[in-house]
Amino acid sequence: MSKPESISFDEASREKLETLQRNASIAGVVGLGVLLGAWVVAPSTFYPAYLIGFMFWWGIALGSCGLVLLHHLVGGSWGVPLRRPLEAAAMTILPLALLYIPLAIGIQTLYPWAKHVPEGAHEHLSPWLDQSFFLGRAAGYFVFWSLLALAVNLWSSEQDGRTDHAPSRRLGVIAGPAAVFLFTSASFGAIDWVMTLEPHWTSTIFGAMLCIGGLLSTLAAMAIVLRQLSGCNGISQKITPDRLHDLGNLMLAFTMLWAYFSFSQFLIIWSGNLSEEIPWYLRRSRGGWEFFVVALMFFHFLTPFFILLNREGKRRTRYLALAATWILVMRVVDLTWLIAPATNDLNSPRFAWGTVILGIPAVVGVGGICVAFFLSRLKRQPLVPLNDANVVAALERAGG
Repeated sequence: MSKPESISFDEASREKLETLQRNASIAGVVGLGVLLGAWVVAPSTFYPAYLIGFMFWWGIALGSCGLVLLHHLVGGSWGVPLRRPLEAAAMTILPLALLYIPLAIGIQTLYPWAKHVPEGAHEHLSPWLDQSFFLGRAAGYFVFWSLLALAVNLWSSEQDGRTDHAPSRRLGVIAGPAAVFLFTSASFGAIDWVMTLEPHWTSTIFGAMLCIGGLLSTLAAMAIVLRQLSGCNGISQKITPDRLHDLGNLMLAFTMLWAYFSFSQFLIIWSGNLSEEIPWYLRRSRGGWEFFVVALMFFHFLTPFFILLNREGKRRTRYLALAATWILVMRVVDLTWLIAPATNDLNSPRFAWGTVILGIPAVVGVGGICVAFFLSRLKRQPLVPLNDANVVAALERAGG
C-alpha cells in the first residue's frame, strides 16, 4: 500500500479559515454575553435555554468521536474526506466540559429533584437522583469522553509520521469496545441531563433517541464542512460524488432511524396509557407546542426524507449542504420541544417564549466557541490521514 500525499490548506484557504474562526469566536462571545445577562435577570429561563444549546453541540462532539471509531472499525471510502474534520470535531468535548459548568452551578434551578426527590417519582430513581452522584457522573463522563477524543487524535497524528501501522492497529483494537462504552455513557448523559427534568417520567429508549439525533446532527455538520472544504486545493479531489452519495445515504438512514425511535416511544407510551407517562406528551401537545409536533413530523422527517431520496442531489456538495442546514435547524427545534415544556402545568399549559427565544443565542454562543476550537484543530494537520491502513485501502480501491 502506498502512502497518500500530504494535503494541507493553501494560503488562501488558510486565510478563509482564520476569518471563519475569528467570526465564530466573536459570535460565541456575543452569544454567551447575551446569556450572561439572561442568567442575571431570569435564571429560570436561562438554564433550559442554555441546556438546549449545550445538548445540540454535545451531540455533534460525541457523534464525531463515534463516527471516527466506526471508520476505524469497518473502514470504507466514505471516511476519507471526513476523518480529519471528525477528529477535530471530537476534540470540542474539551471546551464543552468547561461550558457544562453553568449547568452544574444551576442544578437546583434546572432540576426539581436537586433539593429532594419529588413525591410520586419512581422509587428506583431515588438513589440516582442525588446531587453529588449526579455531578460525579457528569465528571466521569467528561473524563472518559475527553480521554477517548485525545487518544483518537494523538494516535491518528502519530500514524502520519510512521511507516508501520501500529497506531492504526491500536485504534482498530479499541474501536469496538470504545464505541459501545461511548454510546452507553452518552445515553446515560442524555438521561441525566434531559430526561430527569421530569423525574416522574421514564423511557427506556430516550437516551438512544438523543444519541441518534446527535449522530444525525454530526453527519449534517460534516456535509456543511465538506461544502466549505470543496474549494480547497487537494482535498477537493477527495470529495468525490460517490463519497458525497455515501454521506447522503447515512443522513437518510439516521433521519429514518430518528423517526422510528421517536414514533416508537410515542406509540408505546400512548398505547400503555399510564398516568405517570402520558403527561409527558400532553405537556408537549398543548399551549402552542402542538405546532412543534407538526413541524417535527413534516420538516424533521418527511421533508429531509424526500430530499435525500434524490440520488443526483446527494452527489453535489451544495445540495447536500442545504439539506444538512435544514436538518440542523430541525435538530434545534427537536431539542427545544424536548426541553422547554418540562415545567409546563397540565392544567394551564403555556408556551415558553423566553426559553425558545433565548435558545437561539445559546446555540450560537456555545456553537461559536466549539466551531472556533474545531477550526483551530482542523488547520493543524494534513486534511487526509497519512499511512492509515483504512484510508490507503479506500484510496487504492477508488483510484485516489
